[in-house]
Parts: sequence; C-alpha cells; structure tokens
Amino acid sequence: MSKIELYAAIRRDSRAGMASRALQHKYGVGFRTVQKALASAWPTPRKKLQSRPSRLDRYKSLIDQMLRADLDAPRKQRHTTKRIFDRLLSEHDAVEVSYQMVRAYVAQRRPEIRIEAGLGPVEAFITQSHRPGVEAEAEVDFGDVTIRLAGELVRCVMFSLRLSYSGKAVHRVFASGGQEAFFEGHIHAFRVLGGVPIGKIRYDNLKAAVARVLGFSRARVETPCWTAFREHYGIEPFYCRPGKQGAHEKGGVEGDIGWFRRNRLVPIPEVATPAELNTLIDAWDEAERKSPGTSASWPRPACGWNSTTTWRSSSASPARCPEPPRWTRPVRQASSPLCTTSGGPQHASPMATVTGPGP
Repeated sequence: MSKIELYAAIRRDSRAGMASRALQHKYGVGFRTVQKALASAWPTPRKKLQSRPSRLDRYKSLIDQMLRADLDAPRKQRHTTKRIFDRLLSEHDAVEVSYQMVRAYVAQRRPEIRIEAGLGPVEAFITQSHRPGVEAEAEVDFGDVTIRLAGELVRCVMFSLRLSYSGKAVHRVFASGGQEAFFEGHIHAFRVLGGVPIGKIRYDNLKAAVARVLGFSRARVETPCWTAFREHYGIEPFYCRPGKQGAHEKGGVEGDIGWFRRNRLVPIPEVATPAELNTLIDAWDEAERKSPGTSASWPRPACGWNSTTTWRSSSASPARCPEPPRWTRPVRQASSPLCTTSGGPQHASPMATVTGPGP
C-alpha cells in the first residue's frame, strides 16, 4: 500500500482502540511512523537533497552566455556541445571538466534558456484521472517477451489491453505484432471483458492501425482493415503523440507490460506450443482478477478496480460485445501450431479465431 493508505489504516485502527505497539507490529513500522500518522493524515514530503558542488560550477555562467548568444544566431551556426567544450578548453583552460559533464548541463540548460527568453513552450504534466461506467477508457500496446518454445528461445510479442480506471488487463502472446495479431488480441480481450469499453482506447502509431501520421496533430490516415474493424466494434481510438512523449500518454499499459514480464515470465516459461502459453496467461489473468480483496465476481466491465484490489461498482451498463466479423481475404492453415494469412507473417493464434473485417 502507498504511504497515504498506510497512514489512513493506522489512524483507523487507532480510532478503534489499538495501541501504538500493536500498530507497529501489525504494519511493520516504527514508533515514529505511527506518531506521524496519528499527527497528520498527509505524509510529510521528503526534503530535497542539496546539490553537491561540481567542477563545472565555475564555468556554468560562461556556458549560459554561449547559449544565450545562440538565440540570435543563424540556426546552422549555433554552438554544439562539442564546440562549447572546445571553447572551454582553449579559451578558459578548463582541463578539469569532462565532455560528459558539459553535455549533461547543456542538455538541461538549452531548453530552459529558450523558455526564459520566451522562445519555447513550457512543458507541463497533468495527472490522468479516469471515471468508471460511461467514462470507461482503455489502453492498448504490444511488448516484447521471450519464451522457451519446444526447447528453443523464441522472441514473441505480447498484446495487452488495460482498463484505465480499474487497472486490470487482458494479455495474449503472438509470434509477431502484425495486423491479424492486433485484431485477435482485441477480440480475445472483448470476450474476456464481456463488452467493449465505451470511452476512448489509447493507441500508439503502430502500423497495424496507422498508415500515416499527419503532421503534429492527432489526425491519422488509418489502414482500411482497422477502420472497418473498429467501426464494427464501435471503438473510439485516441492516437498518442509519436516518440517518447506519446509513451507518457499511455503509461498505464506500458507499466503493465513491464510488470507482467517481471512477475509472470520470470523465470522464462517453457511450453510446447503457443496455445499452452496463452492458456497459462489466461489462468494468471483470472487469478489476478480473483485475488484476495475482491468483493465481486468477474466480469464487471462497468466497474473499476483500484490499487487495493477492491471493486467499485457503477450503475452504467457496458457496451455489448458484437460477434467478430469474418475475413473475406484467403486464410490458410499452417503446418505449425501457428496460423498465417495469405502473404502475411505467422501468428501464434488458433486458426478459428483469426477473424476480422473485409477490405
């Protein structure tokens, strides 16, 4: 539990008459922690560590002058980090300064100086908040995983659809992250959830869905099959920004994939077929949904699951999950436990479940 939840639990038990020593034994904390929790429901923020002196301190003002001079210089004739480092050596004999020190300082100060001069936007972060029911949202992403398939190490991809409010996710492993695997992952997740999230589903700009990114806007040119697929299910997509900035817009599913790898796929699972691994994953997901603290049965797609694994109910009804559309392009059975589409890559999913819209 978080520190705020710990303080709340200590205060609750104290009001019920539990002594300080009993609180220490129950929660595994010391005397000071109990006293702080009883004194205030909000934890005291940590003190910021004072920055240690650096050999670069005496040269920081000189670097700032060079960066400020670049504000009026032509774009192709501005100081690079290498040029700043060379000037410090030749003009100021800064032999005690390393290139790595200068590079780290320039990377931090260059955008700050532009902002101070009114030439750059100030980046800010707003904590995401999600509501259950009609405001239900989700996030989707692929992540690399390694398994031991029939005695050999094989690199696969794992599809994850995570409910933003509840934090619960559905996973599926495929041989690659092609469009058929992308569709099959959605179909499996909707079947497990019992419906389609009514709100937006966040995606990055993966090739299975996006054919082209249009400038710096949210507009995208979608692939025809994905457009037909999402219209069939009534999916409202939200495309994140390209690059690392977009990863912060769907940090929930990014963290979920990392958590699943560390907690479910360590040590590396050894299976005979991909279907056997997906059966294990379904069992792990089901056990997670039925972990201690659950006060309602699964599925509850119109409800949420908070960090303490307690259901929060909602009166709203989930969207109905329609039957999967059928492919009109040819699909053939592979000789391995995988399946393929005509001219496409192999995917670790049963032949009967590879369904989707026609072109």
